Amino acid sequence: MSGSLRALLPAARRALGRSAACTINAHVSLKPSIPLQLHFARYSSSEATAEAEEEAEPLQSLESIKAGLSSEDAARLKYMRNIGISAHIDSGKTTFTERVLYYTGRIKAIHEVRGKDNVGAKMDSMDLEREKGITIQSAATYCDWDKVENGELKKYHFNLIDTPGHIDFTIEVERALRVLDGAVLVVCAVSGVQSQTITVDRQMRRYNVPRITFINKMDRMGANPWKAIEQVNTKLKMPAAALQVPIGMENNLEGVVDIVNMKALYNEGARGENIVEKPIPEELKDIIEEKRAVLIETLADVDDEIAEIYLNEEIPTAQQMIDAIRRATIALKFTPVLMGSALANRSVQPVLDAVCDYLPNPSEVENVGLDLTKNEAPVSLPPYSNLPFVGLAFKLEEGRFGQLTYVRVYQGVIKKGMTIVNTRTGKKTKLARLARMHSDEMEDVSEVNAGEICATFGVECSSGDTFTDGQVSVALSSMFVPEPVISLSIAPKSRDNGNFSKAMNRFQKEDPTFTVKFDSESKETIISGMGELHLEIYVERIKREYNVECITGQPQVAYRESLLTAAPLNYTHKRQTGGAGQFAKIVGDLKPSKDQNIFESNVVGGKISEKFLAAVDKGFQEACEKGPLIGHKVLGAHMIVNDGQTHLVDSSELAFRTAGYYGFRESFMKANPVVLEPIMDVAITAPIEFQGSIIGLMNKKNALITDTDIGTDEFTLHAECSLNEMFGFATLLRANTQGKGEFTLEFKHYAQASPQLQKQLIADFQKKERAKQ
Repeated sequence: MSGSLRALLPAARRALGRSAACTINAHVSLKPSIPLQLHFARYSSSEATAEAEEEAEPLQSLESIKAGLSSEDAARLKYMRNIGISAHIDSGKTTFTERVLYYTGRIKAIHEVRGKDNVGAKMDSMDLEREKGITIQSAATYCDWDKVENGELKKYHFNLIDTPGHIDFTIEVERALRVLDGAVLVVCAVSGVQSQTITVDRQMRRYNVPRITFINKMDRMGANPWKAIEQVNTKLKMPAAALQVPIGMENNLEGVVDIVNMKALYNEGARGENIVEKPIPEELKDIIEEKRAVLIETLADVDDEIAEIYLNEEIPTAQQMIDAIRRATIALKFTPVLMGSALANRSVQPVLDAVCDYLPNPSEVENVGLDLTKNEAPVSLPPYSNLPFVGLAFKLEEGRFGQLTYVRVYQGVIKKGMTIVNTRTGKKTKLARLARMHSDEMEDVSEVNAGEICATFGVECSSGDTFTDGQVSVALSSMFVPEPVISLSIAPKSRDNGNFSKAMNRFQKEDPTFTVKFDSESKETIISGMGELHLEIYVERIKREYNVECITGQPQVAYRESLLTAAPLNYTHKRQTGGAGQFAKIVGDLKPSKDQNIFESNVVGGKISEKFLAAVDKGFQEACEKGPLIGHKVLGAHMIVNDGQTHLVDSSELAFRTAGYYGFRESFMKANPVVLEPIMDVAITAPIEFQGSIIGLMNKKNALITDTDIGTDEFTLHAECSLNEMFGFATLLRANTQGKGEFTLEFKHYAQASPQLQKQLIADFQKKERAKQ
């Protein structure tokens, strides 16, 4: 590779890579509890469009942002890392975070997630989390880590967020990754890459978050780090290579060999707090040589400098390898893999060193806002303290002193006593208190600089709102919010003093995936969420935090209605009363479309005016909200209006809206209508002896088994199954696996329901409609 070609590579990457900021990926949510904002603040070249490029001013490159840093900002940001800990359920995220806090001196004693002392891990501050042994809310903290660099001790500052593993609490992971600059992906050494690991990987890619992979539970029987690394390469399609080789395995795990610097690192002390360097064991030299060669080969594939050294048949130095790993990790081309056991206090400290070495500081990540004064043109948000303040409220909690709002500061400084403006509502708020969070404890501060995370009280906002100091009008795009998949009817057991509605309002504000609506037909309050566990936790929280016991009804599936064939549209709405009547006629077609409802007008010659066509569209959209078949939303309808007729006196917007509404319903029933049901991606993990009974159970549920991964002592089965069949599955699974099985559900797509179910749903709906008359 010639020098001139290499000189062009960084420029080519800037043109084609993640800084090609041109388009905004439009995940627009229309839920009332969520601000209508576009998602994605970090940009990808595959979505770029020429039009946006012409409109928007060129964004600052990372090189120019770093060059413009003041010496104070550069010194402060160089030693700062904003990181999250993410993984599949029970991979050891909270246990790992507990060790990080202990080794950095943030806590004085280690408590386990399900410890015998009944204290529970620091980051699981909620009673429910400690009882169930799971993380429900992401928890933020900060700590300092002293790292030795060139013989000197350097103090690094970490802002750390521990996230849940259950798919039901996926919004907690979304909002954490939205504001973080890097992450540690924890993978189990026995189970390897699991279903939720793949979901977390997808979320990291969505927000362009670089990651370090930590293979945990190396002390467990059947631990195989090389299998886990292979799965990261194949299943996550992310080039990965080990930076360490374990010294001993399972019960004999003593430490690791750092194959970059060629050092053997042993954990000593009661809690593994002392890292001691010793000579490399003789029996490991062959595998170290082999794994180092694999690391250099993998780096040569993703980094040009190492590629040149490799092609010249030279061996890179340790510093060259560290620099290449850092470049490739930040560019999202590679993930370095470390290994150890958090529970056994083995090799957690090297992960903290790796976070310092390989994950970006806030000035090395491109953050982009939307300038509201320039038609939402993208603008760079460099982490300079001397620029106007811009921050994102990414998480809300009800604290002892009122609403606690977590804010990531992207630009400028936030100070106690200053006035901030919510760009969505225009509302001004004076900050009475600023704090840094340590799980459920807080430490008051007077100011927080760009690149950091803090919390404040008394700010009225929703999750995903942008705040400024009023000098600029910039909106940061909100996080992606998945649609709820399950609903329940809920009512307080006895009359409450307004606490029930207080709880509903608060939880909706805190969690955008939790929605509440009142069904005027059944006169019931319906709550919707991401799964049975999600709603079960909220019902329990209403009881504990608001002292309101609730009765819940049967879970309801979010069915959809669709059409299979095209049908002609010819509808005349005519009503004559005293004076001006109502008249509207529309002619066209109704056709199936893919996953969205589309209204199209092909009317020529001004036969129907634009405002009347807009009214037809409104009627169509209104009809799609409640379909004629079973009263659920319509999905995949394409209404085309080709012709029509108006009356000089009697035609009005109301008449055309009514024609659009009833014309759609009439044509829809002629277009071979069907009921669609949500199909879920199911992943079941259980000991291998239960494989036969689980396959039998899934066949009974009419599931389509897509994949089976068989490990040494357990297996994972992947299947697609309708949500309707999965209610109460947790109890069935426990009964079939002696309580040892676990499963996750994630919405995949909508598919046609079985004819029997469709008949039953239609009959139930018609019976309900007749009862109303």
